[in-house]
Amino acid sequence: MKAHILAGLLLVAGAGNAPAQDVGGKVVKYHATIDNVKYVYGVAEPVARLKPGDILDTNTLDCFGNALKKPGDTVSMAKGDNPLSGPFYIEGAEPGDTLAVKILDLQVDGDTGVGAFAPGFGALNETNYTPMLHRPLPEKIWFYPIDHTSNTATFKALDSDFSVKIPMHPFFGCIGVAPANGEARSSIVPAEFGGNMDSPEASVGNTVYFPVNVRGGLLYLGDGHAAMGDGEIAGTAVEVPLKARIQVNVIKNQKINWPRFENDEAIMTVGAYRPLDDCLRIAFTELVGWIHHDYGLSELDAYELLSKVAKIHLNEMVDPNYVVVASIEKKYLPPKKR
Repeated sequence: MKAHILAGLLLVAGAGNAPAQDVGGKVVKYHATIDNVKYVYGVAEPVARLKPGDILDTNTLDCFGNALKKPGDTVSMAKGDNPLSGPFYIEGAEPGDTLAVKILDLQVDGDTGVGAFAPGFGALNETNYTPMLHRPLPEKIWFYPIDHTSNTATFKALDSDFSVKIPMHPFFGCIGVAPANGEARSSIVPAEFGGNMDSPEASVGNTVYFPVNVRGGLLYLGDGHAAMGDGEIAGTAVEVPLKARIQVNVIKNQKINWPRFENDEAIMTVGAYRPLDDCLRIAFTELVGWIHHDYGLSELDAYELLSKVAKIHLNEMVDPNYVVVASIEKKYLPPKKR
């Protein structure tokens, strides 16, 4: 996952035919602590600057700021939700470009994960958006022992002696850039700029593409997950700090509207909105456009093909916007346009 990947790293198919800027650069290191994290996506003083092709070695805190350590700890001990490492300034990135982030390596940075639900949050709980007359569910916290050798996290029931091992698949719950139009958005929000997408697709081997909205892009990372079920229905994954290695590149003069993922097997598009049907429409409209632009099918042919072979992934339905990822395997597509 490391040095042997660096030579031909960037997958630029998802954002157009223009080449990325320079590939191959230095390694930039940055260490995040609870004293230097951010809680919004927006314009802020960069913590580090990278050139296209540079590698970033950094870390992220868990969604509670690494505050919950033992039984008896409470969610109120967290300084805020989803602390973010960054922002990282990418030289040459300007509005109208696409930022490409290749995820090279993610390692769980610790021996315990955390899961929790709290009043006013969760798919099956009353929330500000879904008010109900019944009393909110009480706060509960679970601790997940991490076994790095077997690559598992262990669920231990609170109300019985049941336990089960869960395979780990580390990924960024939060990855995004500064929004457009001078906005600053909470670290719990997913939207056009990425953000709290809770997408298992933000994992090793995948490239994430973002629209560049401000000079330098201003990339943020955080909210590490060791494992998560579809929908993240109780409001958390197995929440963990991460050690991360990524590579950044800039695709000049190629504009996209929403985040995208790509690997050797598939192209994937993000929709983030409420209600869920509009979220899905965003993802599929973006996927139709990608196929038309890069692979040459007409929009109606792409629409018909997706109706037969597309996949959808409901990443989460607990945040201020829901997130769906729509995808198609490349084996179903014609050769990419040159």
